[in-house]
Order: sequence, then structure tokens, then C-alpha cells
Amino acid sequence: MHKPFSQACENNKQPILAVLRRHFGGVHEVLEIGSGTGQHAAFFAEHLPHLVWQTSDLIENHSGINAWIDEAAANNLRRPLALDVTSRPWPHGATDAVFSANTAHIMAWPAVEAMIAGVGTVLAPGGVFCLYGPFNYDGEYTSESNAFFDHSLRQRDPASGIRDFEKVDALARDAGLELIEDQAMPANNRTLVWRLKPA
Repeated sequence: MHKPFSQACENNKQPILAVLRRHFGGVHEVLEIGSGTGQHAAFFAEHLPHLVWQTSDLIENHSGINAWIDEAAANNLRRPLALDVTSRPWPHGATDAVFSANTAHIMAWPAVEAMIAGVGTVLAPGGVFCLYGPFNYDGEYTSESNAFFDHSLRQRDPASGIRDFEKVDALARDAGLELIEDQAMPANNRTLVWRLKPA
């Protein structure tokens, strides 16, 4: 199987890793939602060897993810689960942490709602959710490039688009999560980090 490749993943993996090191130090297992090409999973599993990295995605993306897993040959990297965020129950029990990159803007809004609600059901108390991607603030784009990107997304799929931080954070609060970091990233992206409040 030919390994799929994303230049964006290659560009952002080191900055994201710096954030994950701060928040995943005491984590034993991470569920990645939307593993995509599999690049992030292979890289983060290698550089965070203390934890188990559980990949997941829609079934049609599994062969590419498995190609990266095969090459990585890391004993802390798990084969992808078939995960549709809108289906219940998710094929995974409680986990210490959840990570997702570049998913919220390509999902329809009901799927974003389902994803964050689902995160609230699988995170253990005190668990951490990291979400990477572009976001708008106060209904405004943070850059001209993000405005252009949003336009191109909506031309391809009118249900997609860059999400408003305030609306995403409101979903997270409804799921019992509290924001603990909003980190600026290269290329006008952010990494948002929430923690599930103890019951």
C-alpha cells in the first residue's frame, strides 16, 4: 500500500508535539479522532513512547493509516478503529486523552457537535482533549489566508468551513470540559486544549 502524504501534517507535527508534551506527560492512552493519512499518529507515537496512540477514522482511510503503522513498527501504535463521530456508541471506552487535527472544518456542524459530545463521554475525569486547526474569533477570520481557505472549503462542501472558537468552546463546556490552553500555531492555526472536569 502506498503511504498517503500530507504536507500540512509534515509542517505542523513539531509545533503540535510541543503542545502535546506539555499536556500528555502523564497520559497512558490517546484516542486520535480522524487519523487521516496516519502521519501524525506515527510521529507522535514515536516521540511520546510512554503512551499508547489509538488511531481511528472512517473505514475508507484505514489502508493509508495502516501503511504508516506498518512502516513505523512502533509497539505503542494501534491499528485504526472504525469511528464515525455521529454514531453511538463509539468503539472505544474511557481514555486519558483525545487528539484531533484538521477535522472540525471539514465536518458538517452536526458532526462537530457529535464529536465534542462524544469526547465528553469517553474521556476519564481529568482527561485532556486537544483540537488543532483554524478557528475564527468574534466571527472574524484571523488572516486573509484563512478567509481564502474557508471560501475554498465551502465551495467544495457548503457544510464545511472554519468554525467559530466561541461556538466550539460552548460545545466543550456543555460536554463538561474547561478550556486550559489556546495556543497560537504556525500558518494561522490554533491548538485548543480542554480538560474534563471531575464528576
